[in-house]
Amino acid sequence: MVEAVVTLMVLGLLFGAGLAFASRVLAVKRDERIEAIEEALPGANCGGCGFAGCTAFSEALVHGEASAVDCPVGGSGMYQHIAHILGHEIEISENRRVAKVRCRGTLEAAVERFQYVGEPDCDAAHAVAGGHKECEYGCLGLGNCVRVCPFDAIFMAENGLPVVDEEKCTACGNCVEACPRDIIEIFDEDLPVYVMCVSHDGPRESRRACKNACIACGLCVRKCPEAYSLEDNLATVDYENCDGCEVAIEVCPTGALQPPREGVRSEEEAV
Repeated sequence: MVEAVVTLMVLGLLFGAGLAFASRVLAVKRDERIEAIEEALPGANCGGCGFAGCTAFSEALVHGEASAVDCPVGGSGMYQHIAHILGHEIEISENRRVAKVRCRGTLEAAVERFQYVGEPDCDAAHAVAGGHKECEYGCLGLGNCVRVCPFDAIFMAENGLPVVDEEKCTACGNCVEACPRDIIEIFDEDLPVYVMCVSHDGPRESRRACKNACIACGLCVRKCPEAYSLEDNLATVDYENCDGCEVAIEVCPTGALQPPREGVRSEEEAV
């Protein structure tokens, strides 16, 4: 009995030593830069870079498959730090980017075709006869964008529309992907004007569906023909030729053209 126990102990020690030796000899060395970059990243794992989390993004950076600026959450300091780790320089744009909800179809302004009583989910509502709103382009107001934001940068206002807290927004793009209507887009924060409508319906249909829709009246084009045009019944801005004079904003009869709104942080400020 004693001999058996001793034999098992000896074998256990031998096997343990063998495994320890094999683990050292056969171990796959991990590039130390991956760990250093991962520590430098925000750790949000939001997927805004296009990779499955910060670890995968760190590996892609080391292997030359991505650029530090692909991380929408980081700032110039982080980008430069990662560039230093990788041993090269990086060119950084100073333009901060934020998400914009291109719809002003509030509960008061937008007409409903029927009362939706299904699952409180934009995709589900959109699948039911194209949604309960008369405007087939407008926000359905069920908050998919709010639920997928990892930074708590979007909330639903009392007027039925999601509002972006631009101080918290990192332009990760999760809300863009979550919206079945494609009304959320990422823009440079310092643009002088935004077209807050995506409807391509004709003037009569747009006016009937929403009081705040672009009705393709062309007043903005007549006031600023060098900066504005109508494309498929929707006002479009040529930002290279727009000097930010706000004349077109002032003549827009429905408020579809809006200036930047900075520092929105509460429902009361958003309405």
